[in-house]
Amino acid sequence: MNDPNRTQMIPTGDPNKTQMLGDPNRTQMGGAPPPGGIHGLKVDVIAGRPAALANAPAREQFLISMLGAGEGFGGVRTPLNLCLVIDRSGSMEGEPLDYVKRACGYVIDLLSPDDILSIVTFEETVDVLMPPGRILDKQLVKDYINRIVPGNTTNLYDGLALGAQQILNSHIDGRVERLVVFTDGDPTTGIKDYTSLVNHVGDIKSRGITTTFLGFGYEFNEELLAGMAKRGGGNYYFIQRPELIPEVFRAELEKLMTVAARNLSLTLKTARWVNLRQVYGHDIQPGTRETTIALADVEKGTELDVAVDLEFQNHPLGHYRVMNGTLTYDDSVTGKTERVDIDFVIEFTADQAKCSVPQDPRVARFVEISLASRIVEKTVMGLKSGQITAAMAVADLQKTQMLLIQDGRTREAQEVTQAIRELQQGNTGQVEKTLIGTMTSLDQGKKSQN
Repeated sequence: MNDPNRTQMIPTGDPNKTQMLGDPNRTQMGGAPPPGGIHGLKVDVIAGRPAALANAPAREQFLISMLGAGEGFGGVRTPLNLCLVIDRSGSMEGEPLDYVKRACGYVIDLLSPDDILSIVTFEETVDVLMPPGRILDKQLVKDYINRIVPGNTTNLYDGLALGAQQILNSHIDGRVERLVVFTDGDPTTGIKDYTSLVNHVGDIKSRGITTTFLGFGYEFNEELLAGMAKRGGGNYYFIQRPELIPEVFRAELEKLMTVAARNLSLTLKTARWVNLRQVYGHDIQPGTRETTIALADVEKGTELDVAVDLEFQNHPLGHYRVMNGTLTYDDSVTGKTERVDIDFVIEFTADQAKCSVPQDPRVARFVEISLASRIVEKTVMGLKSGQITAAMAVADLQKTQMLLIQDGRTREAQEVTQAIRELQQGNTGQVEKTLIGTMTSLDQGKKSQN
């Protein structure tokens, strides 16, 4: 090494070879944007502690923080390729379908001439109400939407497939591509098992299309919709009353119009003597040496965090790269697919005091929030199985509520507050739907900075 004071990677033909590094105080990324360059995503890596005990087993967490940059947007936004997938099964008759139509009209008013819109409806059969195209006559499109009438059963799988096909048929590089699904029911016809539907949405995500689900009423399967939203990289909303549909969809559309980075994919690979115990909020096989994770889109002013828990075997003194990573994403500012190479560096030392310093508060707080999601999950399962009472659930949720408030997670804190209120009033019917939304949001790792 030429400069002992700088952390750097040494090229090697052996991907399993451990690299020694020089700077114990800084974890750096390779492939960062050039100085002065404007990019849609700022990426940073934070070690829980800068040092671990040498010659003994040790553990540490790292946080990968991705922030949607506000600079470079101005009044310009990335054009959309949006497909609205509307449930028109029999249970949608009346207010639910009327409010969905109103929400769709709101969308049409906000779309620009550069946006592409398509509309698919589903019941027992699926239909293309509007093929993909730019909106030239907004009132004409609204008239078509207002003619939607309720049908019979709910064929969600084929509705998703047909919606994705509309976006693929009109694909143009550089657009935000999103399915937005409105439904109040559980799939009752076609392919309807959990695994097939979640994998279906995952396959759609692999093609660059994220999926958001808006579930309302009391009949929809919240576990299924939340699972699909998480796998699809979009958002999940539980709407308590149909009249709230336009407002909730307005919030979703505003997010779409400020997407800074999309199609995020994070690949992590450990050194051969490092055990990847978990990636918080994501399902991985413990002990795997290499894994790739699809992440949610990131909007301007939104932070997306991923934390990892690493376990080290006995290791000699020195500074070492314990894991490397690669983040790829489509940048809405540069209009290009960007790549950021990430180093995870830690010092192994015999100095017990250096290993015993408090964990970086950003890392500790994120891990605590991730664990809070599991507490919420246990609360939901305990209520469903009857293993805990409403009073016990309230006590657990109040702790989570305070943690979310302290971390500035307003939306999730409001959801927990609503669940507590319903439990105290004896209305447990919608508690699970609300809390599963909270779990999905926390597992996604996103937080607004505004």
